[in-house]
Amino acid sequence: MVAKIDYHFSIISGWAYLGHSMLRDIAERQRAEIRYRPFKLLDVFAVTGGAPLPQRHPARQTYRWYELQRWREKRGVPLTLRPAHIPLRPALADRMIIALQERGVDPFSFTLSCFQAVWLNDLDAGDESTLKTLASDLGLDGQALIEAAGTPEIADIYERNTQDAIAHDCVGSPCYVLNGEPFWGQDRLELLEDALASGRAPYRSDPS
Repeated sequence: MVAKIDYHFSIISGWAYLGHSMLRDIAERQRAEIRYRPFKLLDVFAVTGGAPLPQRHPARQTYRWYELQRWREKRGVPLTLRPAHIPLRPALADRMIIALQERGVDPFSFTLSCFQAVWLNDLDAGDESTLKTLASDLGLDGQALIEAAGTPEIADIYERNTQDAIAHDCVGSPCYVLNGEPFWGQDRLELLEDALASGRAPYRSDPS
């Protein structure tokens, strides 16, 4: 049976961007399926005790700079430390990714383009015209995707993704869930691959 990875993330997350291509590589090596599940990151924070970056203690904000530099070097992923359009509203891009998956289209490339727009090219990936261009550059119908993203059906999936992330103990972005076991953060990707390669039973929050 093909293993399935629930990929909970938002395009506002630089950490998800750093792990995005590696996740695909792992899935290909381990013959696993990725289910793209963009979620409302601030809603998850509100429930799980997380805080948006500006509300964190200055020491936590400072330490983040060290980690971003270390991990962009470790992953070999170019990343702008101070994106021009952060904070941004990620909902439209997130919902367009959902709409692509619902149409049976692999969302990898469009998701990567959204990440790069924010974290590399200083574009506003919360802007409708920018997203339309990103989609069109990939040969996708950007206008149709934007319209689909605005439907109640896609909004419902976005909300369900968020609630499922909370139920699976995801406390931030990205969070990869394998057989109900969450792996929070792109720095857990090696552990995710170990679990896939071994085929072990999932660990649970209550080992007893």
